[in-house]
Amino acid sequence: MNGTDIHDLSDDADYAAASKQGSSSMTRNDSSKRSSSTDPEDAEVVYLKDNVTIHPTQYAAERISGRLKLIKQGSSLFMTWIPYKVQSSNARPSAGDKNLYTIKALPFSDIQSIRRHTPTIGWQYVIVVSSGLAFPPLYFYSGGVREFLATIKQHVLIVRSSEDANLFLVNNFQDPLQRTLSSLELPGSLSSRIPSSSGSTSDNNLNNKHTPEDGHLSSTQRNNKQRQKSHDPARDISIHVLEKFSLVTKFARETTSQLFRDNLVDGHGPNEKRRTNWASKDHQSQDMASNDVEVVPKRVPVPSDPIEFDKITLVWGQPRQHPLGLQEWSTFLDYEGRVIDPNALKKRIFYGGLEHNLRKEVWPFLLGYYSYDSTDAEREYAVSVKKLEYETIKNQWQSISPEQAKRFTKFRERKGLIEKDVVRTDRSLSFYDGDDNPNVRLMHDILLTYSFYNFDLGYCQGMSDLLSPILFIMKDESEAFWCFVSLLERLGPNFNRDQSGMHSQLFALSKLVELLDSPLHNYFKQNDCLNYFFCFRWLLIQFKREFEYEKTLRLWEVLWTHYPSEHLHLYVCIAILKRHRAKIMGEQMDFDTLLKFINELSGQIDLDPILRDAEALCVCAGENGAASIPPGTPPSLPIEDSSIYHNQDDEVL
Repeated sequence: MNGTDIHDLSDDADYAAASKQGSSSMTRNDSSKRSSSTDPEDAEVVYLKDNVTIHPTQYAAERISGRLKLIKQGSSLFMTWIPYKVQSSNARPSAGDKNLYTIKALPFSDIQSIRRHTPTIGWQYVIVVSSGLAFPPLYFYSGGVREFLATIKQHVLIVRSSEDANLFLVNNFQDPLQRTLSSLELPGSLSSRIPSSSGSTSDNNLNNKHTPEDGHLSSTQRNNKQRQKSHDPARDISIHVLEKFSLVTKFARETTSQLFRDNLVDGHGPNEKRRTNWASKDHQSQDMASNDVEVVPKRVPVPSDPIEFDKITLVWGQPRQHPLGLQEWSTFLDYEGRVIDPNALKKRIFYGGLEHNLRKEVWPFLLGYYSYDSTDAEREYAVSVKKLEYETIKNQWQSISPEQAKRFTKFRERKGLIEKDVVRTDRSLSFYDGDDNPNVRLMHDILLTYSFYNFDLGYCQGMSDLLSPILFIMKDESEAFWCFVSLLERLGPNFNRDQSGMHSQLFALSKLVELLDSPLHNYFKQNDCLNYFFCFRWLLIQFKREFEYEKTLRLWEVLWTHYPSEHLHLYVCIAILKRHRAKIMGEQMDFDTLLKFINELSGQIDLDPILRDAEALCVCAGENGAASIPPGTPPSLPIEDSSIYHNQDDEVL
């Protein structure tokens, strides 16, 4: 590996000092560092840190602390994190929670990358990516991150990415199938791992630095090297990949295509067969284009569905009903306008949805903007109070003068991003169509006001997709804003900078597929699809781009009922995948082909059968399914506190 391209930790004075400190601390005679009774007899604890913490939710008070160890056994290094039996925080993990979060003897041979986060305010934490899945962030409340990384360096190959100083790559950097596309933090990891056809030029292609090998490159190779740097998708995408979800398809397709094009060398490595298959598919597509003849992909036998999917849908998936109408809605209210039985109402909406003219009245209940036990008079008063509050928040950015704006970088950046996004959100819909459309301006104002209301989260791309249907239904600026606030109370973690919300959902999705369809899960594992990154867009914006607009409205109100599970959206993902499992496995789709196939399903999915399947899968999974989902996974809310936002002390981690 060329040392000019990836920075070794020993070149960093900070880490060199930490390495010495860590070495001295680990060689001292400390009984706490000795192997415990649970460790193998020939194992040596080379690093131990107490009070390393995970956060099941985004609130600091709800945390689970434990002990982090690095254990050396022979030539192998393992990592463990065991939660304490007695927790001093508000978290009271059950036995199932402990099993879910416990890391038992994770070998570093399976770890792909470690990302260090050092926020301006708060504590350092690391995210470990293994076998395509990210473990929950590990917070070091009493320090120790530098020593942790320095200790790892003493026992395994770990280097710092040249593209991202906080990303550390572990073990194999030449095999494209071990790429850290597995993590959601694409840019730093991928750009520093895209190899070329030879080991000597692969590093040069990454950073375009002159080395002695440059003299042996042809002019064509040099030009290709320059083009790769200027057009590398990883360089064109911000590190905040959650804000760039619209580029995911293009990024993954271009990157993985480049990976395989650069590695089509006969007779090299264990992945020769897959590379040859890729070349064969590429050749077939060229022949099809030139001869205008459809090429049918070769299919292989597909393992049977272990839970007999069609049968459980008939047994546990109830038929869909007609939408709830105005006359039936009135039967759910008492004489003062209170909802008599919220659970019965949610169940009715789950099975049938709402008639369109009723959504403006019922959506605020489903989103939590209205309380089910509020009267008509109380809601009318609350709406007037909230309208004044909205105007106060809106005035904060409206009163910013041009001179102030020049000195307010964050405001300019967010405002510019919002202005670009709103003019390309659902413009095919008549409600947003045409030049100078006032509804587009309303969307702009609501999003910019939200960025001041929740300044820490601000604005991220994808939020306009979530706001559009709400504004379309509510028609009123203030009410649309507060409904949007309530929605992001649930989905806000999707846009967290540490990507914890998306990581936890993809992790849960992997566990649920393993539970409900182990052959499909094993197929994804064998084909480097275990990250479930192809479901990223589904989860980020709640299938907004997968269905027609009216179907999206129906799906959202069904999901908002939280019946039969607040995480029904994960079972919807599985239902879609199982509907197409025969094609996915039969045609031996790799990651890039699968991502393309999933994106092309947009507009082709029949909603009602999918909802019926999702319900059946949820019932079938039962308690085992619920135990597979980490607490706090979006769209969860804190169990004991349903207020919109906690005090500042609970927000800062």
